Amino acid sequence: MKSTLTGALAAVLLATPALAEATTLRIAHVWPGGSLIDRELFQAWAESVEEASDGRLQVQIFPGATLTGADSAYQGVVNGIADIGATAQGYNAGRFPLTQVVELPGVSASSRQGSCILQSLYDQGHFEEEYSDTRPLFMFTTGPGYLHTKERLIETPADLEGLRLRRPTPVVGDMFTRLGAQAVGMPAPEVFTSMQRGVVDGLSFNWEGMKTFRLNELASYHTEVPLYDLSLFATMNQRTYDSLPDDLQQVIDDHSGMEWSLRAAEVYDELIRQGRQDAEEAGHEFLVIEDALDHTDWGPVLQETIDRYLEEIGEEGRTVYEAATALQAECPD
Repeated sequence: MKSTLTGALAAVLLATPALAEATTLRIAHVWPGGSLIDRELFQAWAESVEEASDGRLQVQIFPGATLTGADSAYQGVVNGIADIGATAQGYNAGRFPLTQVVELPGVSASSRQGSCILQSLYDQGHFEEEYSDTRPLFMFTTGPGYLHTKERLIETPADLEGLRLRRPTPVVGDMFTRLGAQAVGMPAPEVFTSMQRGVVDGLSFNWEGMKTFRLNELASYHTEVPLYDLSLFATMNQRTYDSLPDDLQQVIDDHSGMEWSLRAAEVYDELIRQGRQDAEEAGHEFLVIEDALDHTDWGPVLQETIDRYLEEIGEEGRTVYEAATALQAECPD
C-alpha cells in the first residue's frame, strides 16, 4: 500500500512541472472585444489551439487595439510585444505592395473569394518575402468596400468633389484625391468618432465594417461600387514559434493556412449580410453599380486606379495581378 501511494505521489510531482510549463500566446487584434470576429474567429482559434495542445498552449486575447495599435500591430509582432497580431496590411504603408494587389477593384466579389485568392497567392510564394520577419498564420479579406455618406447619395465620381472621406488604403485615397475629395487616413476603430464629430463626411468601407464599428448609425446613403477589398492577416512572432517544441509547432501549423482563411471569410460574409440588412431595415438609400469595371462613369476611374497601382509597383505586381485574376475561377464567389 505504501509503495502504491509513493508511486502515485511521484506521478503527481512529475506532472506538476508540465502543467507549470504551459506557454501563453498573446494575440493582439483590432476588432472590438465581443464582436462576431472576436468571438467566432479569434476566440474560436484560441479554444481550438488550447484543446489541440492539451492545454500546453494558452491564448490570451487583446481585442480593440488594446495591446498594439491598428497601425503598429505588425511591428508589435516583430518586436515581440504580441506573439500573434492581426490587422490590415494597408495600415502598414508601403510594406506589403504585392499582397495589396488583391485589394484592387474587380479582383474579388466576396470575402470567401478574396480570402481564397489571397491565401492561394501566399501559398504559391508570390509575396512570401514581404513577411520574412514574422510567420504568417492565415490571410483573409473583407469583401468589397463601397461608399457610405451622411448627407447625400453619391451617384457619379463627380459627386465626390469637395467631400472629406475616410480612405481605407492609400490606393483608394489617391482615387479620392484625383476626383477632388479630401482623403483622410485613420484606422477603422477611429472612424465612428470622426464621423460623429464631422471630421469626415463619409467613408469607403465594407458592410462588415459598417456593422462591426456601428457606422450604419451615422451614414444613411450607400453607393455600392466596389472600390477595393481590404486584405488582412494573422501572423506570429518567429522567435515565439521557434521556441515551441515540435509537437506544439505542429498545432500552430494545423491552425494556419486555407482552412482558417476560409473560416475567417465565413464570419466576414455573415457580417456583410448583416451589415447590409441593418441598413435596409433602417430605411437607408442605396445605389447599386452593376458591372462596375464596365460602367460608363465608374469604369474609367476604377481602371485608372488599377493601372496606376500596377505601374507604381512594377512588373512583379502585374504578375501577381494576373495570378490573382486567374484564381477567380478556382475561388468561386
